[in-house]
Amino acid sequence: MIEAIGQIGDSASSAATGQAKTISISSQMSFGEVLSDMAANTISSVRTADKTAVQGLMGNADTRQVVDAVMQAEQALQASIAVRDKIVTAYLEISRMSI
Repeated sequence: MIEAIGQIGDSASSAATGQAKTISISSQMSFGEVLSDMAANTISSVRTADKTAVQGLMGNADTRQVVDAVMQAEQALQASIAVRDKIVTAYLEISRMSI
């Protein structure tokens, strides 16, 4: 339990300083594999939030757990949407280039 409290402090201090957690990506992964992995993680996060919300409605999960799961899913979804938008913008920019 004390270790879990220590992890909260580490997360809070990195959030307060604006530092993001980095994900280690192997140099062997292709761009498509990275996007596929990101999409799979986002879907998993949304499904987990959905299950936690249902458990909360049934009284099996604490309100804090439901809020945390939904917020995590929302952040993952927003990140995926931002990446999608950047890819579409890059594609449109490349398509406007003259040959």
